[in-house]
Amino acid sequence: MSMDSIDIGPVPPEENCQQVGTAGYDPQLARQECRAYIALLRRVLGDEPSGARLVIKSNPHDYGNYLEVVCKYDDNNETAVDYAFKCESSGPAEWDHIARVELGLVTR
Repeated sequence: MSMDSIDIGPVPPEENCQQVGTAGYDPQLARQECRAYIALLRRVLGDEPSGARLVIKSNPHDYGNYLEVVCKYDDNNETAVDYAFKCESSGPAEWDHIARVELGLVTR
């Protein structure tokens, strides 16, 4: 099995996220945002097929580590490859109501 990965981002593209190096940066909230994004991707696109996996990856930055969602996939598995690229190109642009509740942005 030959694994590859594609960066999806820390949150949906039209949402604001925790910015490492800024006042008020909260690494726990950054992780919570990534977990909520993974759950949202699964709600919208379905669970990962065999050979693909959504994970949170820590990346070094001048101001500390930042987190983002990554889809790891077996590049010899067409279904896994399709899912990874679907996450990147066809994922939700904004939080849904469930994610907003999970993140404390709205109340039930």
